[in-house]
Amino acid sequence: MDPKTTALVLIEYQNDFVTPGGVQHDAVKGVMASTDMLANSVALLEGAREAGITVLHVPIAFAEGYPEVPAEPYGILAGVVGAKAFRKGSWGAEIAGPMAPLDGEIIVEGKRGLDCFASTNIDFILRQRGIANVAIAGFLTNCCVESTMRSAYERGFRVVTLTDCCATVGEEEQRVAITKDFPMFSLPMTQGAFLEGVAG
Repeated sequence: MDPKTTALVLIEYQNDFVTPGGVQHDAVKGVMASTDMLANSVALLEGAREAGITVLHVPIAFAEGYPEVPAEPYGILAGVVGAKAFRKGSWGAEIAGPMAPLDGEIIVEGKRGLDCFASTNIDFILRQRGIANVAIAGFLTNCCVESTMRSAYERGFRVVTLTDCCATVGEEEQRVAITKDFPMFSLPMTQGAFLEGVAG
């Protein structure tokens, strides 16, 4: 893959997930630990920067009271509201220090649901930059990562999912997403294999 036409999409590396004390951290810390997800993600980000890959950070944030969410949310969004997670302007909604953007890196605004393409201008950004290859990492493996993977695939991008840079709420969910779903809509690989592919 040519670094000039490759983008790295980093989904929800925010304190509420990544950092002890974040309201969703306890739910994901087990899978994060079993795959060394944060250390792998830091190495991925550093390698992407060195290779000249376009880096996009895609946080999620909601206004106080969650007016963007249905009055009676269910499923994953009910969990977000119930935990009071990802409130705009809060520490929990900030991108975690080890994954913080550098000046000049793109922070995609407007994510309110699962699919990064649904409520943001990420498609416009990728096409304006001539991106053909999209590599995806972050949270949750079987939710936002998977939803974004499917959308990127359907839009004609060459999609890579970074198997050791994703985490979710349980080992079984992680295993099924990576072994059953990822291969249908992407090229699953470790961050090391991905960086070798763009550096080679």
